[in-house]
Order: sequence, then structure tokens, then C-alpha cells
Amino acid sequence: MPNTPGSLHRAAEIIKKYEGNINRIQYDRRIDPSTVFYEVTASDVAFGKITEDLTQIGYLQTSLKPLNFLKVCVYLPHRPGALYEFLNFTTSVGANIAFIDFDDKGRHPDRLTVSLNLEQSSVIDRLLDELKSRYRLEILEYDTTGKHLDDTVFYVRYAQAIRELIGESEENFLLTFLADTNHIVQELMDRGNDPRKVFESVLLTGKTMWATIQDGFYADVQKFQITEHTTFFCFQMPCGGNIFLISAGEEKVLIDTGYGIYHHDVMTMLSRYGLSDEHPLSRIIVTHADADHCGAAGYFPAPVFMHEGTLAIIKKNNRAYGSRSEHSVLEEFYTKMINLFSKFNSSDRIECFSKTSVTMRGIFPVIGTVSIGDIELEVLEGLGGHTCGQIYLYSQTEGLLFAADSVINFSSLTKERADYSSLAAFLVTSVNVDSDLAKKERKALLELALQTDRALLTKGKRCLICGGHGAVSVLEENRLVKYGAINRYNPHN
Repeated sequence: MPNTPGSLHRAAEIIKKYEGNINRIQYDRRIDPSTVFYEVTASDVAFGKITEDLTQIGYLQTSLKPLNFLKVCVYLPHRPGALYEFLNFTTSVGANIAFIDFDDKGRHPDRLTVSLNLEQSSVIDRLLDELKSRYRLEILEYDTTGKHLDDTVFYVRYAQAIRELIGESEENFLLTFLADTNHIVQELMDRGNDPRKVFESVLLTGKTMWATIQDGFYADVQKFQITEHTTFFCFQMPCGGNIFLISAGEEKVLIDTGYGIYHHDVMTMLSRYGLSDEHPLSRIIVTHADADHCGAAGYFPAPVFMHEGTLAIIKKNNRAYGSRSEHSVLEEFYTKMINLFSKFNSSDRIECFSKTSVTMRGIFPVIGTVSIGDIELEVLEGLGGHTCGQIYLYSQTEGLLFAADSVINFSSLTKERADYSSLAAFLVTSVNVDSDLAKKERKALLELALQTDRALLTKGKRCLICGGHGAVSVLEENRLVKYGAINRYNPHN
């Protein structure tokens, strides 16, 4: 929309004319002076009429093609009308002036510096030809990637940054993604947050992931001998949740998968540890539906086991589904964003644990058991504090508690991992969909770990708490302390 009085009114008049209902509007000239977001409910016929009328007056944005940026110095003759004549050329090609500077009392009294945004590179060529034939000209910058656009076209520049993360995509998809981003910006601004920080956090989430694949990939690794024949590994990913692998001879079971974007790097890493040779994975167990725990499941040929609530979240593409936060704009957007950036790939071989419980383990229903080699793990159903359908795996005999994202040794997180985790906490305000239930679950799991630890200490064993993030830990004076050696995996070592 033009940044002129009456523009918003004119658009609202068109929407009212066809009995459309405005559900949401957001405009902030500090972000982008010419972009307004409307969400409108209307009949199909009315919607067609509204978009037609808005298009006719040039208000409707249907494309996010990168604009070309041109910055030049033009030496104008010192006479009345010189600037007017120059501007005739820029106006005739539809150039939008982002910056202009001229002062005949300055150091360069005959030099005009101007920055222009234009849609087509062919138009720039034509404009340059016109200007070169009339003026002495210096080209300071010429960019067709969109990286040098200024904030007068913020959303176009932002869309270009998103393209760099996800590759080329359909215009409608990008427009929808921008509208969704704008919606959470509006929500977080209402809570007193800086809109620039919201946009930066979204982009930084994707950029951090992409910076930690291939040559940038690494992992912190712990290895534990559980029984004579059974070993398990904890792999801390650069971003997001841990991957656990239990190896019992010919049987290998993966607990959580990490982001889909890490799959190739993870397979290389498992091969380095001799865990992907000869015998493939027999099963995958997913603790919950967040992308950093199940997003690579579809890249593996093995069957995947999960809670039916986890499957429902995956299908709904909303991590708050089934909770009191289900209708949160922040939760829904975050799920879509993180799944997009991380290359989420759901499996087509999913089996759900039965919700039928015949016994309890503390406050948690036991909804099944999993046998891996010579160990047996109970499947405990969570209460839905972090996400609906989160499960825990527990062995009283062997002292294993896979606590998913309900118990995390935050002090063991590196600064890089802590900084990345803080992005999610900022964008959704809380990583738990029900904070009260999450506190209750954490307390009960720590009590279970403490009871197990006390019983095992007489046998010279400990209860290993395997959180969804951070190091495998034990309880020392009611405090989580990382346990065992931690080695850094680097693909180049």
C-alpha cells in the first residue's frame, strides 16, 4: 500500500463493500512502511471480488520476487530543473527511491547519490543506458540477490533470506509464511517484545541449523556398557535434541532421531562408531513430536514406535495439539517453521503404543514394555506438560531413565546449544504447552530416579538420567551432574 493518508481506509472500504469481515490487521511503518497484513473472512465470490478490486488499485501483493538494488552517483548540471529532469527517468521505469542525497554546499556540489529498488534487471539496464547518455555516472552498487535492499522493502528482503534457507519455493507459500511470521510478530509485540528480534530469531533458528551440517557438524558422545551384551550411546546434536542408540548384538534401537537436516551427518557418525555396519536399525522409538526428536524418522527404513498423541501432533502440524495451548498462534507457527527449516520427514511405518494401562509407575501409566537384547524398558505415558503424547522409557533393574524433555541437565549444555534453545523459548514464550503439568512430571521423574539410584548404589550401579538435551547425568545431592566421559565427534578427526 502507498504510505499516504487514506490508504488503509480505502482497502477497508473495498472489504466492507463485499461484506468481508476483517479478523486481523497489522501494520507498523517502523518495520515496513508499505506492507499491511489483513486476514479476512468472506464467501468465495466476495473473496474474488475483494482481491480483484485491490489488484486494480495496486494494493494486493501477489509476488515476492527479489528486487534489484542500484546505487549510483550522478553528476547533475547546476541549473534549475536538473533534479526534476533526472527524476523523470527513474519514475518512467517504476524505480522506488530508497535513498537520495544532494547538497550544493557540500564537498561535492554537483553530485547526486541515489539508491533505487527495481523489479526487473532489464529495466535497470535501460535506465543506465538513458542516464549514461546524459550524465557522468558512477555505479556504486548493483545487486540482483536482494541482499542490499533496505528496510523500505523489509518483507521482500526477509523473503529473500527465507529463500536462502529453504530454496526456491512457490510465491503463495512464501506469502503465507510471511503472513504467519507477521502474526507471531504481532502477538509478541503485544507482550512487549521488539519486532526486529522476532524476525531475527526466526532467521537465526534456520541459519544456525544450516551452519551445523556437513563441515560444521559435530556431536558430543557418551558411551555406557549396561550389561555384558548391551551398550548404549548418547549423541548430543549441535542443535536440538539428543539421539540415543542401544546396541545389543545384532539388534540396534534408536531412541529419537534428531532433525531431518542432520540425517546424512548422523549416518556418517554412526558408521564411524561401527553402529551402521552389518546390522541395520531394527526399531526407532520416538519420545515426542518435536522435530528435533522425530524429524528424521522418515529417512530410516526401520519401523517407528510412538504414542498416538505424538502421531496426532505430527498430522496436525501443531506441537500444542491436544493441550490447553492448542490454539496458540505461537505454537502453531513455531511447529511449521521448525519443520520447514529442519527438513522434517515423517515415517510411513508408524506403530502406536497401546494406551491401555494395567499398572502405574508412580504417577505415570505403564502403557507397554520394550525388550532390547537382555534389557527391558517400561514405556511410561507422560501427562502432557511438554507436549501431548510424550513418553518416557524406564528400567528399574538396569537404572535407565530416558526422560525426554521433562528432565534436562541445563548446566551441561554448551553455550552454543543453550543459545539455540533460547530461540525456541523466546518464540513460543515457553517450550512446555502446560507448565503446571511439566513441573509435576519433572518432580515425579526425579523422585523415581532418586529411588532407583538408592536401590542400585548397593550394587555399585547408578540410575542414568538420559534427558532429551544435554549430557547423561546422575543425581548428586538432588542436583543433576553429568556422568562418564564425554568425547567430541568431528567429521574431520
